[in-house]
Amino acid sequence: MPESRSVTTERAESEGSRFTVREICHQPEVWHQVATGIAVDRSRIDEFLAPLLARPDLRIVLTGAGTSAFVGGVAAPELSRLLSRRIEAIATTDLVSNPREFLAEDVPTLLVSFARSGNSPESVAATRLADECLSDVSHLIVTCDPAGQLNQEHRDLEHSCVLLMPAGANDQGFAMTSSFTSMLLSVLLVFGGDAQTVEPLIRAAEGLVGPGWDAIADLAAPDCDRVVYLGSGPLTALARESALKLLELTAGRVVSHYDSSLGFRHGPKSVLNDRTLVVVFLSSDEYTRRYDLDIVAELRDTIDPARVVAVAPDGVVAQGGRPVTFDGLDGVNDAYLASVYVVVAQILALSFALHVGTTPDNPFPDGNVNRVVKGVRLYPLGGDGSGRG
Repeated sequence: MPESRSVTTERAESEGSRFTVREICHQPEVWHQVATGIAVDRSRIDEFLAPLLARPDLRIVLTGAGTSAFVGGVAAPELSRLLSRRIEAIATTDLVSNPREFLAEDVPTLLVSFARSGNSPESVAATRLADECLSDVSHLIVTCDPAGQLNQEHRDLEHSCVLLMPAGANDQGFAMTSSFTSMLLSVLLVFGGDAQTVEPLIRAAEGLVGPGWDAIADLAAPDCDRVVYLGSGPLTALARESALKLLELTAGRVVSHYDSSLGFRHGPKSVLNDRTLVVVFLSSDEYTRRYDLDIVAELRDTIDPARVVAVAPDGVVAQGGRPVTFDGLDGVNDAYLASVYVVVAQILALSFALHVGTTPDNPFPDGNVNRVVKGVRLYPLGGDGSGRG
């Protein structure tokens, strides 16, 4: 099975994973381009954001659909800490179907939209609904496709700022991989994150997509037919993204589940059986990590310890599980760690997909599920246009 980094281009093509393999592996280089691009564009970004962030009543909403929504879910807690203000992650799929509820507060709002292509119906509709429902709204668009509708609509608007990701982030494979991590790192850096943090992340990811690939791929045992991802805080949203990657690339043939480390005991633990692999993303925060380590220890006594994988910064030991650790990441905040942790989940998803015989670049050749969502019918809000009538 072609689970390893050494898969040749020809063999990857024959297995239907050429784009997916390439896009997982080139993330370290794309992250370098992201950090460089943000630094070069700093003055334009600050000119747009500074007047908005100076307003104490500004509401900041991070939005997107699917994987793009999970960018916001990972980033929001870290940005709340960094900016000392409330940051909300609300999916476009919620904003579009329930605008009167989620846009009920007519306060100054910055809507931060994440989108790989910018062509998903909900992505475009969410920005338009915000303009319709709110009297004072600005838009920060983080997208990977210059030809996408979001970029085309917002690039020249006075109250909008578009951040285009490097060309390599515009994934051609079915599942979002480098687009997810690039948009995540971008929004963290844009709002004042530490650019120096990116370099150790790059080194850690280089180890994963190089010599570390085989060890991760070997975790995808053919006799596992369900995988659970757990994490706390920002890493709960990462667990959700990781579970989605597995569902997408295996076309649902391997069942996946996600939860928080504390929440898993409250019923979802019922999913465990002797064919389950559990991956726990350990927090860098010492207090939070105690809860992660507790669930690792409990899982060790519940299922085969070899099927409990603890992903952690260096120096953190989870007794009884199979550790995946990274040098140089001790003390790195969880939102940044997520960009490296998710590479583990991407490799696992690809490896499981090859075991079950799907084609990762296009797991749904019949078109039942699409790279850019189809079949969404958008309805006018009606009433007086304020979102209240």
